[in-house]
Amino acid sequence: MKQIAVLSGKGGTGKTTIAASFAILTKNTIVADCDVDAPDLHMLLHPEIIKTQKFKGAKLAVIDEEKCTKCGLCSEKCRFNAITEDIKVDSISCEGCGVCTIVCPVNAVTLTEQISGNAYISKTKHGFMAHAMLNPGGANSGKLVTLVRQNAKILAEKEDSDLIIIDGSPGIGCPVIASVTGVDAGLVVAEPTMSGIHDLKRALQLLTHFNVTPFVCVNMHDINRDNADKIASFCRENSIEAVGKIPFNPVVTEAMVNGKSIVEYAPESDVAKEITKMWKKILSGLKYEGG
Repeated sequence: MKQIAVLSGKGGTGKTTIAASFAILTKNTIVADCDVDAPDLHMLLHPEIIKTQKFKGAKLAVIDEEKCTKCGLCSEKCRFNAITEDIKVDSISCEGCGVCTIVCPVNAVTLTEQISGNAYISKTKHGFMAHAMLNPGGANSGKLVTLVRQNAKILAEKEDSDLIIIDGSPGIGCPVIASVTGVDAGLVVAEPTMSGIHDLKRALQLLTHFNVTPFVCVNMHDINRDNADKIASFCRENSIEAVGKIPFNPVVTEAMVNGKSIVEYAPESDVAKEITKMWKKILSGLKYEGG
């Protein structure tokens, strides 16, 4: 089984557009939207939810008022100031660290698991999809990403699929680490700007750390050809395969407004043709012969 993650140094680079296109171009594949904080792959693939799982990702301190003697030790020792002077728990500030349960002399404080979001298994017209939504302010997005990937793997085994396409979170934080751990390849989508080059290098360092085969795609390369050339030179110097140079085309926005991927909405466009060519290069680089 091959797993391919599509990443970017920041949001808005075209990562989800490309991931959705890959899913449509490939037969018998499983798609995982691992951007659980702000998922948007569903806007292009229109999944029909067939299973929902409650995700308990955080713990919250709860004070038993009958046992509590109002000694104030919990409030004094809480470094997050999550317990007020009148010994009430501020659910927004509480990090579930458990110090209050240790210092309470009468065992009046306990930690309870909180529902932080939902994970979903869905069916699209292109195949099955695993995705999730973290509640606003919810904790442990990395754990929720791990659950999404576990669901995707179970789906792949059940559906006899040997390919999982992962739409990762932007950046290099915890949910991205959870998205790329153990995958076979990572495609970093970069913009031809100075900040885009900086973000690209950080994402590639992350892939190198986890021993993931890197590929690079420059989106809207023709808005700044000099910077696009700098990215190409950097890739050559570091033996990284630059598999695609996607041109700017307003038809991509039209496709998104219509809730479709570019390969569906305008298959003969220069963007769709470049994405198709890029996808074939990635599959060839991974020696994948399916789909």
